Amino acid sequence: MKKILLATIFSCLLGCSLLAVQPKRPVDVHGALRVKGNQMVDQSSRPPQLRGISLSWSLWDGKKYYNPDAVGWLVRDFKISLLRASMGVQPEGGYLSNRDEQMKLMVSVIDKAIGEGIYVLIDWHDHNAEQHLEESKAFFSVMAKKYSGVPNVIYEIFNEPAKQSWEVVKNYSVEVIKTIRQYDSKNIIVIGSPTWDQDVNVAAADPITGFDNLVYSFHFYASDPNHQEKLRGKAETALKLGIPLFVTEWGVGESNGNGVFDHAKTAVWMEWMEHNRLSWANWNVTDKKETTALLLPGAPAEGGWSAEQLTESGKYVREQLLKLNK
Repeated sequence: MKKILLATIFSCLLGCSLLAVQPKRPVDVHGALRVKGNQMVDQSSRPPQLRGISLSWSLWDGKKYYNPDAVGWLVRDFKISLLRASMGVQPEGGYLSNRDEQMKLMVSVIDKAIGEGIYVLIDWHDHNAEQHLEESKAFFSVMAKKYSGVPNVIYEIFNEPAKQSWEVVKNYSVEVIKTIRQYDSKNIIVIGSPTWDQDVNVAAADPITGFDNLVYSFHFYASDPNHQEKLRGKAETALKLGIPLFVTEWGVGESNGNGVFDHAKTAVWMEWMEHNRLSWANWNVTDKKETTALLLPGAPAEGGWSAEQLTESGKYVREQLLKLNK
C-alpha cells in the first residue's frame, strides 16, 4: 500500500513538475485582444506586440505552404506568435473562381494556428475588395460563425486598397464589419487604408465609429526609398489622432518584393515598431526568387527548413523572432 501511495505521489510530483516547465503559448499569455485608446491590448491591458509571418497569396508558389506541418514548423522553429493567412481573392484560382479549395486551405492553417496557441489573421487578400463586397460578406459570415469568441482569431477585411479613396474603403469596411459583428461581437477587425495601407493618417482623420475593437493596418517595405521618414510620419500622425495600428505586412526589400535588402534601413523600422509596441507580420513564406521571400527555391512544403534553405531575408527574420519572441 505504501509503495502504491509513494508511486502515486511521485507520479503527481513529476507531472506537476513537467507542467510547470511547459512554456505558455501566446494566447494563454495574452488572451482575448481589444482596443484601448490608440493601442491594441491584451487581457492585462498591455500591448501584446505579436510578431510573426505572413503566408504568401494562397496561389502560385506560396500555395504549397498552406498546410498544418508548415505552420507547426513556423511555431516551433521561428517562434512565431502570429500567422497571417493571405487568401487570394481575385486572380485565377483564387476565392472568386475556386471557393471550395481556398476555404479548405484557409481553414487548415487557421485551425492549426489555433491548436498551436498562436494568433491568426484571416486576410481577405484583395486589392479591389470594394468590387467584391457581397463575396467578402459571405466569406466573413462563415469565418465569424465558425470562430466567434475564439481569442486567437483576427479578421483583416481589405488587404492594401490601391487607389481607392478613404470614402470608398470606409463604406466597404462598415458593411463587412456589420456582417462580422452579427456573429462575433468582440474579436479584433483590421481595417485597410488607401495607397496600399500607407495613408493611415487619412483614415485617422475620419475614423470608423460605432463599433468596438477596430484597428488599422499599416504596411511598409523597409528598404524602399519611398518608405522612410515620411511614411513613418503618417503612422505617427495616425497614432496621435487616436487610432491603433497593426503592421499586418512588411518586408525587408522594396515594395515590388525585390530590390535591395538594406540592413540599416530595416533596423530603423524594427526599432520604430518596438518603440511603438506594434504587432507585425513579415512578408512572406514562399520559395519564389524575390528579396522578400523567406525560402530558397525548392524548400519543402512541410517545413523542416535548414539554414541553407533560407534566404537572407529568412535568416534575418528568423533571428529577429527568436530574439524578440522570448
